[in-house]
Amino acid sequence: MVLEFLATGFEEIEALTPVDVLRRAGVDVRTVAVGVEGKTVLGAHEIPVEADLTMEEALELKDNIEMIILPGGMPGSKNLDESLEVDTFVRRAAEDGKYIASICAAPMIPGKRGLLRRKRAVCYPGFEEFLEGAVLTGGRVEVDGNMITACGMGAALEFALALTQLLKGESAAAMLKSAVLA
Repeated sequence: MVLEFLATGFEEIEALTPVDVLRRAGVDVRTVAVGVEGKTVLGAHEIPVEADLTMEEALELKDNIEMIILPGGMPGSKNLDESLEVDTFVRRAAEDGKYIASICAAPMIPGKRGLLRRKRAVCYPGFEEFLEGAVLTGGRVEVDGNMITACGMGAALEFALALTQLLKGESAAAMLKSAVLA
């Protein structure tokens, strides 16, 4: 199962593109509302999104996670970074060698926790200082071990296809890429 965390101010395209692509590939991906009452989370452009799970519901599933996704956007990334529950998921995923995927400003979350040290990584320009010890490539999407990072909204589809390849294989990602005319 994949959990994607949504906090107020998330970048809508960065959040919804991976969910859409992964679900097309048959991945069980669920969105989690962070820091709000209920399940409705307001994106950076004031688009309300109904998450699949509350944080309490997500905590019950913590033993069945193969990947977590952290979308960017501001103040969404900052809100995720400040969440104790998200911190618990990130640290546990790292300890268990599970995939941690982050895009735009959100690579600062694993970066500030030292999880990107000696890993190829990329982020939205201006957030490099938070990627402690990372090997900054300036690319669009980087996969290094269990860490996947992307530069921003313009790379959301590439990011989603990279996640698909990790979880479902190269042929599944290629079929989806062709189907969506990427």
